[in-house]
Amino acid sequence: MDTILIVDDNHAICQALALMIELHGYDAIYCHSPDDAIDIVGNKEICLVIQDMNFSRDTTSGEEGKQLFYALRQLQPNLPIILMTAWTQLETAVELVKAGAADYMGKPWDDAKLLTSVANLLSIYRLSQQNNQLSRVHSDRMSAINGAELCGLVFASGAMQRCVDLALQVARSDVSVMITGPNGAGKDKIADILQANSPLKDKPFIKVNIGALPMDLLEAELFGAEAGAFTGANKTRMGRFEAADGGTLFLDEIGNLPLSGQVKLLRVLQTGEFERLGSHQTRKVNVRVISATNADLADDIANGRFREDLFYRLNVIELSVPPLKQRQDDILPLIRHFMGEQFTLDKVTRQALITHCWSGNVRELENACKRASLLATSAQLTIHDFGLNILPTDQIEADSSHNNHESQSDSTPLVGQQDNAPLINEPDKQQIEAALTQHNGVIARVAKSFGLSRQALYRRMDKFGIRDTKL
Repeated sequence: MDTILIVDDNHAICQALALMIELHGYDAIYCHSPDDAIDIVGNKEICLVIQDMNFSRDTTSGEEGKQLFYALRQLQPNLPIILMTAWTQLETAVELVKAGAADYMGKPWDDAKLLTSVANLLSIYRLSQQNNQLSRVHSDRMSAINGAELCGLVFASGAMQRCVDLALQVARSDVSVMITGPNGAGKDKIADILQANSPLKDKPFIKVNIGALPMDLLEAELFGAEAGAFTGANKTRMGRFEAADGGTLFLDEIGNLPLSGQVKLLRVLQTGEFERLGSHQTRKVNVRVISATNADLADDIANGRFREDLFYRLNVIELSVPPLKQRQDDILPLIRHFMGEQFTLDKVTRQALITHCWSGNVRELENACKRASLLATSAQLTIHDFGLNILPTDQIEADSSHNNHESQSDSTPLVGQQDNAPLINEPDKQQIEAALTQHNGVIARVAKSFGLSRQALYRRMDKFGIRDTKL
């Protein structure tokens, strides 16, 4: 859950803001001084800060707030910060917005406006974090796209290669592109690649997560609103289409756009024209639209939830991002990226991770890697370190082999029937290493030569510190 820090010397204001934020699904913590705020941001994972500008009694200059703002930016340059004060000073606001402040609001604040700003900023922050976390995998397949900007995408599979190849091909045009695929598969990274390799790469690139915006404010967010257009609209607001004029607008979760918004979006795509809410003045923009969805829009069209004519306007080219379970060659490179080179996996764990269903896709894999790196007790990781409900394929085969041994005649000499039973000719470290060399590292053959199951052999290799090949 996203954690928001509230910094205000007024205890009642902190409580009111925290209650409102928590009622809308976020986690809120608060403190009353700049020093406490700096300490919290330095030691906790904070996604957004709402800070006052004055903390000492009878102080209205805003200097304390400015110092806190710059201190927080030094700690986390990309951290969204909303400034709030009862003593609104235009010069201070302009200075701090230029320095990177996300928003500047006066007290008393407007709940709807503040919540919309929070939702938008958190959405952008998440996308930014994902962009920073992913990096490029170098492989022979990359030679075909040498020189292209891949925006840190990690992949090695043929399925993802085909998707990237098509993205690079269509990036050079200005046609509308729809990116489809399940949640967590990397649709936002494909959008980044489209923009980074297009003629518009130096123009505005505005991202909107439609699913993260309140439904009643979506149209105002996209097309803008005049002051007084609706309750809480205290000043004129520029929409995302105006902000993206001359560049690209990425509409994530496009299937969540209401029908009224779909009508306006269709008109913009056809003519480039629209009106802000509460205005009769027609505005014209030139914007390339990239959209993304995990929904079945064909089903939505059949049930009247999505306009067919809009679908064909958005879906001139479709880029389908396959789920991770269909990109098994990407799994180990992603694990290496998320965990670094200090950890290793034995063959059993590697195979189990590769064959896991990964219903949450890359996002689930990243979370599992974070868990493993935090909880692992050694450099060689096991399935249990990843916290997944996986029965490794080698374990199944070992159990089957074990059962087959037990069913044989008592007159047949067996070794390794039970892991705790004394073994005949128990192999030592030197014998195991010699057998690995003799059988070219084929575990099944080495295990058979000692009369062991593969799982039992792996346990003895662990005991002697004999490592299988690394990730």
